[in-house]
Amino acid sequence: MNLLRTLASLALAAASVAGACAAQAQQSYYAQFRTHNAEMAAVQPMWMAPLIQPDARLSQAARFSVANQHAAGEHIFIYGNDHGVSTIIGNRVQWDLDPPSFFRNHSSTFKDGFGNAGTQLKYRIASGNAEHGNFAVTAITSYGFAPRAYQNFMLTSYFDPKIAAGIARGRFNVQSTFGGLLPTGKIAQQGRLIEWNGTAQVHPTAHLWFDVEDNAAWVKGSIYDGQMQNFMTPAVFYMIRRKNWESMHPVLVLDGGMQIATSHFSFYNHNLITEARILF
Repeated sequence: MNLLRTLASLALAAASVAGACAAQAQQSYYAQFRTHNAEMAAVQPMWMAPLIQPDARLSQAARFSVANQHAAGEHIFIYGNDHGVSTIIGNRVQWDLDPPSFFRNHSSTFKDGFGNAGTQLKYRIASGNAEHGNFAVTAITSYGFAPRAYQNFMLTSYFDPKIAAGIARGRFNVQSTFGGLLPTGKIAQQGRLIEWNGTAQVHPTAHLWFDVEDNAAWVKGSIYDGQMQNFMTPAVFYMIRRKNWESMHPVLVLDGGMQIATSHFSFYNHNLITEARILF
């Protein structure tokens, strides 16, 4: 009987030690995971990622986005808006996973359905913080998976390579990307796009950012061959964070803006985007 009690006590003690070790290991991993953004702050600028164009910096975030756009008499809600979760997986590498967006078409012409699921990989080529040039240059490649259901975006899988760069001076910064949207098939129907984006941003207070993006795309192939669309996108960002915030703590950013077509040709217009970001 005493032997059984002793064995039971030893088993309980062993379980407690194992649980404590597992909790400590989990806490250490979680703490390490959370410090990635803090580590990046030491080697890159501190601007806000634009609403439309990709960011030239590396960051960890979850983005919840809804777009409300008008296209050729149609009214379309896009839940997800091609955003998802971004994770830093190395000192120079970021990986994104973007679930398929859901398209709610308020029309008799188009059916409701999902867009393409996608993934994105960033490689930070060079960067510096405020004491070392306050700039960033990054190579980006995205891949959209072929549709598996009724499709509302691309008819096939596609690649979207880009080069992104930006530089900051005081409370101001400018950012830009250049690349192309390259479907893997049905080119005669979809065509290809050459894309350029530019953003001018100001950071007037500790919690507030304003910017204006210029989003341009040239169509090569399809029935729209030779067409060019351009949008001006004013946007505002407001950051909410705890009183005793440190760089390894998460923050909430509420932001929104509207894409307004400034070209004669455009696939859509007056695209109101509202978003919540958790930076962690």
